[in-house]
Amino acid sequence: MFTPSEFFKEAVEKVKREVKGRAVVAVSGGIDSTVAAKIASDALGDRATAIYVNTGLMRENEEVDVRNTLERLSVNFRIVDESSLFLEKLKGVTDPELKRKIIGNTFIEVFEREALSLGAGYLVQGTIAPDWIESGGGIRDRIKSHHNVAGLPDHLNLRIVEPLRNLYKDEVRKVAEYLGIPGQRQPFPGPGLAVRIMGEVTKEKLDLLRRSTAILETEVEKLEQKPWQYFAVLLSDRSTGVHGDRRVYGYTVAVRCVNSTDGMTANFSRIPHDVLEKISSAITNGIPEITRVVYDITDKPPATIEWE
Repeated sequence: MFTPSEFFKEAVEKVKREVKGRAVVAVSGGIDSTVAAKIASDALGDRATAIYVNTGLMRENEEVDVRNTLERLSVNFRIVDESSLFLEKLKGVTDPELKRKIIGNTFIEVFEREALSLGAGYLVQGTIAPDWIESGGGIRDRIKSHHNVAGLPDHLNLRIVEPLRNLYKDEVRKVAEYLGIPGQRQPFPGPGLAVRIMGEVTKEKLDLLRRSTAILETEVEKLEQKPWQYFAVLLSDRSTGVHGDRRVYGYTVAVRCVNSTDGMTANFSRIPHDVLEKISSAITNGIPEITRVVYDITDKPPATIEWE
């Protein structure tokens, strides 16, 4: 039986044994990296510095939420704005695997630079079991390259430490609950909104998706029984729509809501039709560039939870 308190104590001791000097901790704002940051902080004290990289690929108010959470947990951290760098690296890129690898490599560039400035030789990550399994670990085929596993470059100047490597999402949530981590948020991919934009990532598309996501989250969070994960996806193809008496040619947004325990399998959520109607109306009325909203009713498998 999994016991969160015992796991946390053992993880802290393991990090103490494994890390002989200073470490940086990759923090995305998600539950996995936040728990890993707390483990590293308790194990290493001021020898650990959590690094939150603003990639420009995050949801609204992500940086504020991360700052508030890390302050409450008494974790030493710094915030680095590299939004222009990530967008430049992703310019013209449409292949989802290449996106993930570019993002993984760029993260490492930033972390190695920050680690050098701090004299750190270790990188602590919130990698969990589904990350390395789907990236081709074990006996499975590679489903997709998670940016923090197969998306990393072959050569690193930092030693990787992964205290959550053998846990599944439900177990990480139990540890977070034990630690009293405030405002636990739904899962969010490390590559951010880049893997929720089909095709090339641009500032315009990021703005449209960010606004659509905020509308979706506002409506879904009113439900008594919220899905395990819920998000919007911006499709690359456009379709014809009507605003007033004018023909427009706009983007399509797909809404994805799923229920899962560990992230390895998932079932689409049966969101009430009146809620879906509110979401669709709010997005198309509030964002003129979007003319169509569709709902994804595919389980995992055969689909993955994220579209890319």
